[in-house]
Amino acid sequence: MSENLPDEQVRPGESSAQRYDRNWEEILQELRVTQTGTQILTGFLLALAFQQRFREVDRYELVVYLVLVGLACVATALALAPVSLHRWLFQRKAKRQVVLIGNRILRANLIAVALLVVGVVLFVFDFVVGFWAGFVAGVVAALVVAALWVLLPFDVRRHGPAEVD
Repeated sequence: MSENLPDEQVRPGESSAQRYDRNWEEILQELRVTQTGTQILTGFLLALAFQQRFREVDRYELVVYLVLVGLACVATALALAPVSLHRWLFQRKAKRQVVLIGNRILRANLIAVALLVVGVVLFVFDFVVGFWAGFVAGVVAALVVAALWVLLPFDVRRHGPAEVD
């Protein structure tokens, strides 16, 4: 693995080992944030099946619901994968690989969480208001997620890093 993290910056006097330790800490912080949101959405989805009104879902809503539960499980597994990877490779001089693989897994997790957020919005609006409201709300949620999670970072990257005083 000869690649570097895309936004990796070498700090003056920082060794490679220190840089990978710092990168790993940053990945863990980001995982904590995504994991909390994923846990809340997963808990919400699992609780729905035990609500009395859940029997009112039609076939389409049931399929959407089950896809979302599966997606929540995938997002949870992705959020935990870097921790498991680190645990299995602990003290085996594999920090660089753990960081590089952890970075890829975190990106995949963000995609899963984005799909989960959009899907939950679609599902709730569909169930409460109707199919077209769910469709529109899902599209709006997808646009907001795309703007904040994809377009904004690309715009910042395109204009270069801001100077820090």
